[in-house]
Amino acid sequence: MSRAQAIQDFFRDNARLFPYDKWEPRLPVLAKEYRENKPCPHILLKDFLDPETALDMAEQFPQSGSDAWTQYKHANENKLGMAKRQLFPPAIAAVTDELNSPEFVAWISQVTGIPDLKADPMLEGGGLHQSGRGGYLNVHTDFSMHHFHANWHRRVNLILYLNPGWLDEWGGALELWEKNMARCGAKYPPLLNHALIFTTDERSLHGFPDPLTCPEGQSRKSLALYYYTVEQDKRVTGHSTDYFARPQDGWAKSVVIWLDKKAVDLYSRAKARFGFSDEFASKVLGFLSGKK
Repeated sequence: MSRAQAIQDFFRDNARLFPYDKWEPRLPVLAKEYRENKPCPHILLKDFLDPETALDMAEQFPQSGSDAWTQYKHANENKLGMAKRQLFPPAIAAVTDELNSPEFVAWISQVTGIPDLKADPMLEGGGLHQSGRGGYLNVHTDFSMHHFHANWHRRVNLILYLNPGWLDEWGGALELWEKNMARCGAKYPPLLNHALIFTTDERSLHGFPDPLTCPEGQSRKSLALYYYTVEQDKRVTGHSTDYFARPQDGWAKSVVIWLDKKAVDLYSRAKARFGFSDEFASKVLGFLSGKK
């Protein structure tokens, strides 16, 4: 057994990867808050994991210089992603497995009121994310169907933030916008061990559209898990990630956002049809941005 596997087994067997005894007694209150929160069903859970577990995850978070990261760099976003579970450090891998376990998925179903949720072991579009200085993610609604399972309907996002010492002035708060982009209805900074859970539908307009101002060498880090329902005997009629301009963005930026989202839609359709991964697009983006 490798040392990494031994460490991972230790976390699985000894750490309280998700403190069910803390959160289960509060389920009725959490479910009510989730349903009633605006502008979309959501809830922020502070101290989501035991502090030691969250800190271990933050300390083990992979550096951005690795070739294992996929680049998502275009007009509507500037971030890195890593969806390959086998590349995760031990603490992050063990927590990922816990948050994709049947017990936890059943817990998420109770919080959200959405029955029969299903975890995605592929972590398609999810997994580890980070954005350094200048990184951003324009306001959007998420893709609604799994790219490689035609009848999987995406229903819930869970984002666990892993940023000890993050300062408000660096930006990076996740904004939840009201319908028709009238105004920002809620805003949550990406603080260590805070988890934001929200329903994935046309109401869940979210992003961190202003470029980060954190120091060089710092980054906004998170673990994202997505949960689905399986639509039996039919394909999901869905949409790709749909980006939106804010009222303050102006007409020129609004046009760029619109054009770029059309390109993203074409890419997503090609990805679903031909089955290629994001790694190819990442290499092209890296070449175009001058990465060696």
